[in-house]
Amino acid sequence: MTKCALLCLLLAVVDVSTALYFHIGETEKKCFIEEIPDETMVIGNYKTQLWDKNKQEFLPSTPGLGMHVEVKDPDGKVILSKQYSSEGRFTFTSHTPGEHQICLHSNSTKIALFAGGRLRVHLDIQVGEHANDYSEIAAKDKLTELQLRVRQLLDQVEQIQKEQNYQRYREERFRQTSESTNQRVLWWSIAQTLILITTGIWQMRHLKSFFEAKKLV
Repeated sequence: MTKCALLCLLLAVVDVSTALYFHIGETEKKCFIEEIPDETMVIGNYKTQLWDKNKQEFLPSTPGLGMHVEVKDPDGKVILSKQYSSEGRFTFTSHTPGEHQICLHSNSTKIALFAGGRLRVHLDIQVGEHANDYSEIAAKDKLTELQLRVRQLLDQVEQIQKEQNYQRYREERFRQTSESTNQRVLWWSIAQTLILITTGIWQMRHLKSFFEAKKLV
């Protein structure tokens, strides 16, 4: 029971830790790496705040400020590149398992003119079944509380299966990398041995020629 409680607490902490905030400049780009299984929906909620130099505080809202979001899959292919407003949500679905790069930047001159180069961005990334709005789903499909709970459990099971498949994919990639490295080490060892043998034969023949030239043998 103690281990189960600790595991639940750890999962809760991990789930909460998806929300963060950071500061960027006028042309600065901030990127994050997120490991995502294939065919998984990802939702990012963000909000920007400008620094008021006169009041020495962040403004509650920044209308008219633009935020550009770009997402690349593990192969470097751009799967999302779009300009958004100062506050909103971006959504994409992964088609390749692995590390996805999520980058945000603002090209607005308001940061330099008004905020003195300081912009705070609040970002919350939800992956898989955590990205589903079950209250909206229940209202749309007219689900009872029991039906909604079953739907949540099914989504959780599906997400667990995707995570397991992704872990198997990572293990397979790691095994292939290890085999490739071991094979290269083997061939390098063979090459070193051949070089040493060739060098030894050359030295012996050179010494033999030297001794014959000096008429020592």
